[in-house]
Amino acid sequence: MLAGDSLSLPHSRSRCTATDDAAETTDFRALYDQFFPLVWKWAARFGIPRDALDDVVQEVFLAIHAQLGQFEGRSSLKTWVFGVTLGVTRNYRRKRTTGPAGDGCEMDSLPDSVAHPEAAAAHTAALSLLQRILNELDVEKREVFILAELEQLSLAEIATLLQISSNTVTSRLRLAREAVQMRWERAKARDQWRSR
Repeated sequence: MLAGDSLSLPHSRSRCTATDDAAETTDFRALYDQFFPLVWKWAARFGIPRDALDDVVQEVFLAIHAQLGQFEGRSSLKTWVFGVTLGVTRNYRRKRTTGPAGDGCEMDSLPDSVAHPEAAAAHTAALSLLQRILNELDVEKREVFILAELEQLSLAEIATLLQISSNTVTSRLRLAREAVQMRWERAKARDQWRSR
């Protein structure tokens, strides 16, 4: 659990006084500082192109600020922020009329343990391949795969977050894993054939 999950947030905007407004602003700033890197990463993983990331992340935090008083603590703060991010990225993709999802934006930075240049290059290539594969998946499978495999959420958490049944989550996850595995193996075989 993240430290920010314990932030004291007001439960209703209608009861806020001037002192509450100041506390809410402080809480929002702490929430923003804590979750900005995660929101950026999540938006990139969900296929938001690099040139739109600034705008989409800003829209996520505007939505969070507007809905902050509605957070009831029924989920962790991280899960709630993730849900808002998911909603905003879905809306962006719905409005977007042309072009594939994503633009090769890096999913994560290199871990500290990758120090050797060859290992760093291999790691970067693997991340780029995974992002391309995720961009090829349909939205439903991509969301479930990211939530389960990259964000490590449970099936029950995914079902709640996406407002679908656990059986649907299981089915989509199985299909997504099969698609990712098949595309990964095909890409690796293609790379081996090219290096001959």
